[in-house]
Amino acid sequence: MNHLSSARWSRLIPIAFITYSLAYLDRANYGFGAAAGMAKDLQITAGVSSLLGALFFLGYFFFQIPGAHYAENKSAKKLIFWSLILWGVLASAIGVITNVTLLLIVRFLLGVVESAVMPAMLVFLSHWFTKKERSRANTFLILGNPVTVLWMSIVSGYLLDLFGWRWMFILEGIPAIIWAFIWWKLVSDHPKDAKWLTDDEKQALEGTLEDEQKGLKEVKNYREAFKSKSVVYLSLQYFFWSIGVYGFVMWLPSIIKAAPDMSLVETGWLSSAPYVLATIMMLLVSYFSDKMLVRKSFVWPFLLIGAVAFYASYAIGTSHFWVSFALLVIAGGAMYAPYGPFFAIVPEILPKNVAGGAMALINSMGALGSFVGAYFVGFLNGITGSFAASYFFMAGSLVLAVIFTVIVKGEKRKSVKPDLAEVKS
Repeated sequence: MNHLSSARWSRLIPIAFITYSLAYLDRANYGFGAAAGMAKDLQITAGVSSLLGALFFLGYFFFQIPGAHYAENKSAKKLIFWSLILWGVLASAIGVITNVTLLLIVRFLLGVVESAVMPAMLVFLSHWFTKKERSRANTFLILGNPVTVLWMSIVSGYLLDLFGWRWMFILEGIPAIIWAFIWWKLVSDHPKDAKWLTDDEKQALEGTLEDEQKGLKEVKNYREAFKSKSVVYLSLQYFFWSIGVYGFVMWLPSIIKAAPDMSLVETGWLSSAPYVLATIMMLLVSYFSDKMLVRKSFVWPFLLIGAVAFYASYAIGTSHFWVSFALLVIAGGAMYAPYGPFFAIVPEILPKNVAGGAMALINSMGALGSFVGAYFVGFLNGITGSFAASYFFMAGSLVLAVIFTVIVKGEKRKSVKPDLAEVKS
């Protein structure tokens, strides 16, 4: 890989990271707003509060496949530019809304606008990074998720303490609008359009990417790709994985708040701890996955650890808060660790004409799982009066994700190469 430009990493990865980080900010800060008086000020019941927290993911479910298709065949750059502007406006609008009906509409629209971002970014990175680099590239993108929650947990705690929930939403929506114009200035859809690469570097990169496509079995259209057992299993896997992850994200502040004498600022600091571990683990797992060209074996063991840590936290209970909290930190880190290898699987088993759509389908099932997780966790907490059922539900979902990961098999290729065992491992 020495002949490929290393400038791609220093130029494109920070941009991708910041873009996805801003997108994830608007998904995760609702839990803080809800815990800080939004429900009381807008007279939102517990059931409606759970629906508001989850409604984003329902909107997020619908437009991923069209977004991925547009990104692959038209322009990921243009799609993400307009998404940044629209989601910044909608995110800030939450801070000025005065009734529940408008809040429901804005949360849903926010999900719709952001629905294309993840698959479009994965398509974008697949145009710039090769098979041996893709797990790490995906990880640096998705690191925008835990790193955002890390600093957002701290900053949001202070913003809530100083200004209240309305100004928290307003101030945290503005950066996306500003960033849209920086994104437009700095990125190109394909290497051939990049003025900062030499002609030799462009040819070397595009030649390598084209060679990788030659080993893949032909898949004519989305319909054929979506019927693949591997895509079906990965979609179900991500559905159940996301139940655990997003239920965890939405409700961690409330879970920590159950500890005695815990302020909003302290809750923010404690909430950031799992994401520190997640960041470290994601980087390590993606590095070794790319180094060994192994994917599945760097996914399911961590999800199993997450499931066990969740269940152990439940079994110990809130009477031993710090032990239970430490297990939550381990669970959070383990659940985030495999993202890079996971999203590297699809481009290695499907050609680029359908890989983006398949990743969008899988991600949309993750969004549906997020909706179910965020809503049902709140529902269980409400009807049982404790977090016990929530722990069991999320841990069980992660176990199902482990099972679906294990049974995924790679697609047959045109020719067998020594390094193509990664998806089967």
